[in-house]
Amino acid sequence: MTLLANNWHVLRTTELEYLGAAGTWSTQHRETYDRGDGATILLYDTARRTVLLTRQFRYPVYVNEHPDGMLLETAAGLLDDDAPEDAIRREAAEETGLDIGAVEPVFVAYMSPGSVTEKIHFFAAPYSATPESMRAGLVDEGEEIELVELDIDTAVAAIGTRHR
Repeated sequence: MTLLANNWHVLRTTELEYLGAAGTWSTQHRETYDRGDGATILLYDTARRTVLLTRQFRYPVYVNEHPDGMLLETAAGLLDDDAPEDAIRREAAEETGLDIGAVEPVFVAYMSPGSVTEKIHFFAAPYSATPESMRAGLVDEGEEIELVELDIDTAVAAIGTRHR
């Protein structure tokens, strides 16, 4: 295993022996990017049929042909050695200003298992505030987050589109 980069997270290249389905061994070379595991949460208001999302600049999507790099997302962040539920409560508070109540685990997934080690814990929880009463992002962490409240039907229709 060779360390290639250790700036924001860790990029390594590894040579490994792999036993294939045919029963033969082969030498393979793989790069992995280890950024730690994370959590994300869909905040929803069933009475008003809305979801609360965040919009912020993401350089990787900008250099991959997104017109302005502003990505509409659920609140999310790294676990930072916390349990997934504790981490998502922290991240929801930091990104939206909300202290959320009961959270429901939805599923866990590897987001890009071909090269990234990150596992994401997905949650959902109700919210009852309006975006005008919330703050977005931590200034001391350089976060510039816009809160976006969408009607659930609009949000579902926008999945897979470049919603602005």
